[in-house]
Amino acid sequence: MKVLNLILAALFIVFAFVQVNDPDPVLWILIYGLVACACVLAAFRYIVPRIWFVLMLILFAYSFVFIEGVGQWLQSDEKHLLFDEIAKMQYAWVEETREYLGLLICVLVLGMHLLQVQALKRRYAS
Repeated sequence: MKVLNLILAALFIVFAFVQVNDPDPVLWILIYGLVACACVLAAFRYIVPRIWFVLMLILFAYSFVFIEGVGQWLQSDEKHLLFDEIAKMQYAWVEETREYLGLLICVLVLGMHLLQVQALKRRYAS
């Protein structure tokens, strides 16, 4: 798990760096930076479940801001535009769906850390 968490930390640092050109870079650099820090801490088995859970809830709640864009993407005949660089200026749902998916990845990684804590507790309790 240590190697996986360090790889994830590196990926989230790259995600944060890519946000420099985003319309709201500070928010996304903060989000990805926090998850990168969480991955580094998890790599060394320093997980504070309450903090992880609160962060996970905040990110999950924030993802609902983008639900309308995700719905538009799901109804669109041009789903492939999600992966097109030029399309983000064409349709708002492209950017909203990407942001939703980014938050979903963050929530899943934090959830993985919480499961890791539970597994360690069970292992050492036995």
